[in-house]
Amino acid sequence: MSSKQALIVWGGWLGHQPEEVAAIFRTVLEEEGFRVELSDTLETFADEEKLKSLDLIVPVWTMGQIEKEQVAGVSKAVQSGVGIAGCHGGMCDAFRTNVDWQFMTGGQWVAHPGNDSVEYTVNIKSSSSPLLEGIDDFGVKTEQYYMHVDPAVEVLATTRFPVAAGPHSLNKAVDMPVVWTKRWGVGRVFYCSLGHVASVVEIPQVKLMMRRGFVWAAEGKRLAAEAAASAAKGSAVEKGAAYTGMGDSQL
Repeated sequence: MSSKQALIVWGGWLGHQPEEVAAIFRTVLEEEGFRVELSDTLETFADEEKLKSLDLIVPVWTMGQIEKEQVAGVSKAVQSGVGIAGCHGGMCDAFRTNVDWQFMTGGQWVAHPGNDSVEYTVNIKSSSSPLLEGIDDFGVKTEQYYMHVDPAVEVLATTRFPVAAGPHSLNKAVDMPVVWTKRWGVGRVFYCSLGHVASVVEIPQVKLMMRRGFVWAAEGKRLAAEAAASAAKGSAVEKGAAYTGMGDSQL
């Protein structure tokens, strides 16, 4: 039996079909040898010791309210080496009022000009990361996410704005991140802004990117454990020291 364990927590706004998307992700993870647990309550995030025993956390929860102890549990688990990976609003429009969640995941949705009928291109960036190797630029017709993004992320794919008209249109054209990775403590973070509904997640390129992102994020725990075992010293960040945030970081 596989030693890799993943937790999918789904819920929030039903317009993003969280149950259906969670089912797709479960199948992908099981095909990659994970033991998968599904939960439809954020209370699962309050069990810090359980979270730290995992290899991967997959949030599929749009526009929710999260308690301090819940986001703290996820944050500490990821800092310790547990991976976190997700898509669309299920990860980066999950908890709009919680900046600690946004800091950890690397970005926050702010708009999708043109709504769900925009035809646009996803441009794969040349990168040292092998995650999108062999995937060419591709077109989609779905929401085009405008994000506020952590400048520390490694961007793996972008899309060009503006396409649909809006108050942003008279600004200069920008390449908006679509796929990125980052670190949180010694944990790995993977995000893809595509995935408005289950049929978008099923697009072959999207599904492949998510598959690779899950595996990559989960692998970070093993590598972090090996590094800790072989090194007797290191900086606080390298060891994944707990992040306490700021006094006003949570409402």
